[in-house]
Amino acid sequence: MKRKKKTKKHPGKSTPQCHEFAYWMSHLPECLWTIPLYNLSLPGSHDAMTYSLDETSTVSVNESKLLELMDKHMHCIMHPIILRWCITQELTLLEQLDAGIRYFDLRIAHKPDDPSTTLHFVHMLYTTAVVEDALWDILQWLKAHPCEVIILAFRNFDGLDEEHHRHLVCCIKKIFCCRLCPRNVVPTLQHMWAHGYQVIVSYEDLLQVAHNPELWTAIPYWWGNKTTAKKLIQYLELRKSGGRSGGLFVAGINLTGDLAYILGHLHCSIKKMTLRALPSLNRWIKQQRPGAEKDCINIIAGDFIERNNFVKNVISLNEKLIPKEHSSDMLHLISFRKSTSEKNRALPSSQECFEEFVSNKSKKEENSS
Repeated sequence: MKRKKKTKKHPGKSTPQCHEFAYWMSHLPECLWTIPLYNLSLPGSHDAMTYSLDETSTVSVNESKLLELMDKHMHCIMHPIILRWCITQELTLLEQLDAGIRYFDLRIAHKPDDPSTTLHFVHMLYTTAVVEDALWDILQWLKAHPCEVIILAFRNFDGLDEEHHRHLVCCIKKIFCCRLCPRNVVPTLQHMWAHGYQVIVSYEDLLQVAHNPELWTAIPYWWGNKTTAKKLIQYLELRKSGGRSGGLFVAGINLTGDLAYILGHLHCSIKKMTLRALPSLNRWIKQQRPGAEKDCINIIAGDFIERNNFVKNVISLNEKLIPKEHSSDMLHLISFRKSTSEKNRALPSSQECFEEFVSNKSKKEENSS
């Protein structure tokens, strides 16, 4: 039996607990079950694993040499500053899932001079969390939430060679197995429920995608690389005017400070910058709509996802897809709260969906045994 390590948050961090929308997909009204996921509105987590960054980590080899040198020779000064600018999430992976996040931006790294195939996550610094352990945790959550569907985007590979890629893909296939949705299907909730699919894997390496039908090509991510909400919104509107992708795509509402900006704002942090911008960004979110039209959005990914009703605002956009005669159905979804008692935990609203999923899963297990 695989023994999993528990990942820890940074000591001293206090975050709002967010357990809403753990079952929000299974509570969507039936009229949305046949709409492809790329035409729905899905909340996402940018740099999802940064809550587990290792405070003792060296700077990633993919970062600028100047940053590496500054951290090496002025470590006591620079390292706390780097930490303030690279932690973009405070909720753990499982807390983000419970909060309703369904797209996860995962940056994968192999530490230099490590002879093993162990992989970590990275954002300037490496995480204490190990990739394989995190995937096992996700699997356990999916087993308890059989009608929820997630998208895992493996991106920005740092220090991986061919052997590491093969190892990672092998882990993905071993852990999620028949829950992986192949890329040759139109991913509607109804289709995924009927076949027992719960995971779409986006993989930013074309060679691996070419050899593995379970992997989807990299999902486009609209990254503004801006320091203010106003500039970021201008960028997103410009991207929208050029037309959306035909498949899954992400509009990132995450702000970014480059090294020059950070050095000019030593007492600031990515958290302060984000919280200052969130009211304006959330107003922009509420004006969006999902769908197939040119100016529609799909996945919206942000930092500190538990703040300012970000998840609720993104999920609520799906109401705009519901015909007026069914609009009251959405109220049940938005008012839904996960019970803190396992005994009284609500089952998915679609009992037929749940039974079909279990029946199909049992048949698959019988055929494979």
